[in-house]
Amino acid sequence: MNVHGSALRAAWVAALLAMVAGGCASAPAAGALVTPELRPGVARGYLASHEIPDSAVLLPPPPAEGSASLQADIEASGLRRLRGTPRWEQARRDSVLAFPEAAGIFECALGVPVSEAGTPHLYRLLRRTRTDAAVVSDAAKDKYARTRPFIVNGEPSCTPDKEAGLAQNGSYPSGHTSIGWAWALILSEVAPARSDPILARGRSYGESRLVCNVHWHSDVAEGRTLGAAVVARLHGNADFRYDVAQARQEVEALAARGSQPTRDCAAERKALAAGG
Repeated sequence: MNVHGSALRAAWVAALLAMVAGGCASAPAAGALVTPELRPGVARGYLASHEIPDSAVLLPPPPAEGSASLQADIEASGLRRLRGTPRWEQARRDSVLAFPEAAGIFECALGVPVSEAGTPHLYRLLRRTRTDAAVVSDAAKDKYARTRPFIVNGEPSCTPDKEAGLAQNGSYPSGHTSIGWAWALILSEVAPARSDPILARGRSYGESRLVCNVHWHSDVAEGRTLGAAVVARLHGNADFRYDVAQARQEVEALAARGSQPTRDCAAERKALAAGG
């Protein structure tokens, strides 16, 4: 790996740790399960490092200059026009991968509340798979070091406080999208009767990165590829399969009791319907 690639990898790891820093000081909730951690606040994934799919091999290069694919990326980046709308604010909320906030991203699609105390296995499942689905993008990010759209078009992102770090981290593929799509696929197994809204939310989660002006369309598309690749590997892990089975029971129990999401689902639906 070259020096520039190493710097990008370090920047991405630092960014991931920063995303979860807000939850590091919180004491575990009552009924919380033990979750192995890489460091306080950052869960260890289910997969060993040698089991992570190689994104540098799996993915093609990003669109070349002058290509039709690049033109499609530029046209899709027009979603940044939604700046100042509820959809822009939703994209900002979707950028937060820190727990406990991130646990609620799919609440409305699931139809039940998600928390460390109320759904401990599901909470652990989301925390651990976030790490697996985050690190899978490292190799391709290092290899291609693609420039972010907010740098190219000179317009702000929905997370201006993170732009300095993002500028040092490759745009291709989208790590947020690999995480969001992996979660969508996993949650579709946890709650198969809700798979349609869950997968739709997984798609809109990736599209938030376009609205936010931090990723190109091809970054998002290949982020989904990596999310799916990670989930395929996870099915060979017994601890993952156990947590999926336990999470399914937790969700079924909450649904049977009529427990409702804590998020404002009507507002979320309205924001997502606005575009992107």
